Amino acid sequence: MTVKAKILIVDDEANTLASLSRAFRLAGHEAVVCDNAERALDLARTQPFDLILSDVVMPRRDGLALLADLKNAAVQAPVVMMSGQAHIEMAVRATRLGALDFLEKPLSTEKLLVTVENALKLTRLESENKDLRSRVGKHTLVFTGETMHRVLAQIERVAASETRVCIYGETGTGKELAARTLHERSLRATGPFVTLNCAAVPAELIESELFGHEKGSFTGAAQRHTGKFEQAHRGTLFLDEIGDMPLAMQAKLLRVLEEGEVERIGADKPTTVDVRVVVATHRNLEQLVEAGQFRRDLYHRVVVFPVELPPLRTRAEDLPALVDHFARQVSAQNGWKPIPFASEAIDALKQYVWPGNVRELRNVVERLLLLAGAEVDAAAVELALPAAHSRQTRSHASAAGSEAGIDDSAPLADRALQFERAEVLKELERHNRNISQTAKALGLERSHLYKKCQQLGIDLKRD
Repeated sequence: MTVKAKILIVDDEANTLASLSRAFRLAGHEAVVCDNAERALDLARTQPFDLILSDVVMPRRDGLALLADLKNAAVQAPVVMMSGQAHIEMAVRATRLGALDFLEKPLSTEKLLVTVENALKLTRLESENKDLRSRVGKHTLVFTGETMHRVLAQIERVAASETRVCIYGETGTGKELAARTLHERSLRATGPFVTLNCAAVPAELIESELFGHEKGSFTGAAQRHTGKFEQAHRGTLFLDEIGDMPLAMQAKLLRVLEEGEVERIGADKPTTVDVRVVVATHRNLEQLVEAGQFRRDLYHRVVVFPVELPPLRTRAEDLPALVDHFARQVSAQNGWKPIPFASEAIDALKQYVWPGNVRELRNVVERLLLLAGAEVDAAAVELALPAAHSRQTRSHASAAGSEAGIDDSAPLADRALQFERAEVLKELERHNRNISQTAKALGLERSHLYKKCQQLGIDLKRD
């Protein structure tokens, strides 16, 4: 069945307008008729059309001139030209001006409807392609600084293997985005990428979510449900906030990782699955293991290759690129005209400590675009940020920085690194250079502490 569309017909012959509009209406389309190019341009500027069908030879202003005007006015509807005086040169000129097709009069109704259907299909494909590009943009790691370059290098190195990865990072740093990037660079990229937030699913439902259930296996199981593991077959399963998974469920997850089989609730036999599991958490899993809240054997299964995402406050060099990315994304989603950010606004954003990290930055950018006029300035930033929290956090940071001997004239990212370095050195001295005790006091794993010291230029043998 032909998809309904709104079509503008432009021709100076009344009989042609009547016959074409009737044919389109019988086919289920909406037809708007116009007998001159000037009026057609006004209509196309003020009304959305799925297709414009225009004659070439018309008095005062011909169809080719109309076609040029439509393109100059950025009218997005595809244009099909028609003429009873068609010749090769005319068709070539129309095509160069952007016409989708060129039809010769007298028109065959069947051919005309096929041409319209093909034009609509092409428009839909272009729209879907644009949507896909937009969605890909949403799942892109955006950065310019060396810190995230190193993180991406780690992701790319491990992506080609089947090694299990654990992504550490504060809330809002982009752990799911990093996992998706890993998936897209892996040999499983053509397979599904399935996610489950372990902290968001009630304990009594998480088994069904992961493994699925058969119809009638428990009260409320009205139909068979396929679990996340089966959904992710030959792809990647991302388990976010793995540290919040109940202990009973951890034992069942361990069995799946060891056996490569899942058993739906109520099923009489297991199902083999081929899934790469990537986990993430904002919590210290080593501490959870020591506290008996996370199974040690599962820890060694899922933390094979740790990747740590830095908080936004330590990568201020990436903030301009992130702001630009989010501004374009939000504007495109809402159909807004892009609004530039003044350099003073970017500087003001860099002074904030971003407790919610990249996720909070996106929300602030959207808030700024709503508040701003022709440009986002520093005053708009002051209105958009949670001022009291910002002042309080900066005050604490300033006091701590003074105690640690931090250079107040240095950029925020450098001051943050200086503060981190001072804190690590202080804990090392307090625990007589004992790595395990220092790591525990700082809420880090031993391997993370070694990497942190390397990043901060701390020589564990001398400093």
